[in-house]
Amino acid sequence: MVKRRSDLTQPRQRRRLDLTYDSDAFGRFSESIARYLGTARFLVWQTGVIIIWLALNLIPPARWQFDPWGRGLVLLTLVLSLQASYAAPLILLAQNRQERRDRVTAEQDREVAERTQADTEFLAREIASIRLSLADVVTGEELRDELDTLVQAIERLTARLDATTDTE
Repeated sequence: MVKRRSDLTQPRQRRRLDLTYDSDAFGRFSESIARYLGTARFLVWQTGVIIIWLALNLIPPARWQFDPWGRGLVLLTLVLSLQASYAAPLILLAQNRQERRDRVTAEQDREVAERTQADTEFLAREIASIRLSLADVVTGEELRDELDTLVQAIERLTARLDATTDTE
């Protein structure tokens, strides 16, 4: 019988066995298995084991066969089903861990791209302000022209002064 509680704002605590494990170590272990299951070496080994299994259960006399063909190779089917039942979750766990790493990497890439864009926009503004500042700067040619004009004005004034001092 379920005991009724007066405080219904919190869910009941589930009773759990106190099993603890290092999820990161288990994740690394599952990734190593998933990585091995996805190799040609594993397929060759599995094919070899199955061929040997079939040979040991087809060639010798019936009394030496441990998984006879007449029963439909039940033990081989059980072993392969057990392998698949463990391999699938381990592969999914490895994929989930890889997805989390990819998500973190994508987030870091996005942050770097945002910083790069901000830096690029800052540099573009700085270059534009430098261009505006340089637009007001006198070039060497303009300075020579102005100096030539001043020299001509000074020569005219000197000529006038000479003319007025000669007439006196």
